Amino acid sequence: MFRRRDFIKTLGLSSVGYLGFQESVLAKNDAQYGSKSFQSIRIRGRVLEDGKEIYRVAVSDGRSVVLTNSSGEFELYSASDRDFVFISIPSGYQIEKQENGSALFFQKIDKTNPDQHLGFNLVKSEIKDENHHFLLLSDTQIQNEYEANQLLTVAAPDVQKTIRGLNDPNLFGIGCGDLVFDHLALFKEYNESVKMYDTPFFQVIGNHDMDLGVRSDALSNKTFKGHFGPNYYSWNRGEVHYVVLDDVFFIGSKYIGYIAEEQLAWLEQDLAQVEKGKTVVVSLHIPTYTGAVTRYPERDTIGGTVSNREHLYKILEGYKVHILSGHTHFNDNMINGHVYEHCHGTVCGAWWSGPICFDGTPSGYAVYEARGSELKWQYKGTGLDIQEQFRVYDQGYHSDFPEYMSINCWNYDPEWEISWFENGIKKGSPEKITALDPWSVELHTGPELPKRRTWVEPQLNDHMFFFKPESKENLHIEVKDRFGKVYTKKV
Repeated sequence: MFRRRDFIKTLGLSSVGYLGFQESVLAKNDAQYGSKSFQSIRIRGRVLEDGKEIYRVAVSDGRSVVLTNSSGEFELYSASDRDFVFISIPSGYQIEKQENGSALFFQKIDKTNPDQHLGFNLVKSEIKDENHHFLLLSDTQIQNEYEANQLLTVAAPDVQKTIRGLNDPNLFGIGCGDLVFDHLALFKEYNESVKMYDTPFFQVIGNHDMDLGVRSDALSNKTFKGHFGPNYYSWNRGEVHYVVLDDVFFIGSKYIGYIAEEQLAWLEQDLAQVEKGKTVVVSLHIPTYTGAVTRYPERDTIGGTVSNREHLYKILEGYKVHILSGHTHFNDNMINGHVYEHCHGTVCGAWWSGPICFDGTPSGYAVYEARGSELKWQYKGTGLDIQEQFRVYDQGYHSDFPEYMSINCWNYDPEWEISWFENGIKKGSPEKITALDPWSVELHTGPELPKRRTWVEPQLNDHMFFFKPESKENLHIEVKDRFGKVYTKKV
């Protein structure tokens, strides 16, 4: 969502202490933060594999990045304002899991010990990871018992089925923010869904995953960190370097899309260890940019895009970049020079109010495949076959274009080809027009619809197509994605 609709000042934080954070009262957080004296902390350790040293592993506290030496040793001068030491897991090693199912790649810093030792023991992957898959789940966004039940009994089993079908031991997942909807106690139920997948998940903080009522952005991620560890970090799989960033900046009464200097400076150090030309995948919650900026030019986009995105793009120059985001509850694919941004439809659709997002994209998630340095992707609608990549509407159904048939092809980008055929003869390509999805209009229009979230309204999208057939006899639609995969429907 672009703006918070409900500020829940008092939260049940029974699950805050997952990693030992016991500050369940936000006022206490503020008081403790202000009273702590700053001190330097020397951290030494080793990164090993079965007792054998691993050379040139990146180790960080979120401020500095150092590399292990030939003995697998590292030395890091940190400070008491840092929470974790974490590694950028090298390619070829397993991703370990916490008890809650999320990825384990970090250790807590003892802020009372000025000289401490921390170590990391890695395990080699059983199968080479040059080829691997990952899932991107954005905006599970559960707010109450009903929605938690929908996640656990409808969405999660669909994800489980997809995972079984992929049968990839190198699979991992990314939870792309808004894991819950302001009720942070529901991280417990969210974690239950992640444990169902039995595959490590990396988590991204969203605007609805933040502690409210705190005095600054620096304190807004305490509960999130208590469950999942650092709010920005990186890892490697095969030939791909993966990064998670926190681009949700809390300014007291609302949030903006903004990446703080601390993260940008860290990212420069992180990427200094990554060879130019490699594929870099960056996951963050708020998209850096979307087509909504031009679809709704009158709207304030400060909470829907990243205001300092050009500086991020500059740091990412020289790499093949994919940015993965959510937040908007619509599907957009934006290509800007060397950056391909995938803004995903959501697991919760239009906030658990029906089967689609407000642009007509099915509730669901994305399935990515890396083969070497090349990525392929598909959008998987919950309860739908993955071959279901577009929807066709008959003439008269779209009230703005009553004489035309229409197509919503939600994962479209300019490399896709869409055609219609009559009696086996190709008649042409439908016209792309910025428009509303007519099913979304039916389900979401008006102050009383949808019943669970009456404030949801249909939104314009850039993946609607229109055509007027000469005959509907033996009419079928053919859609070819950018990878040459063909999807057809007989109407």
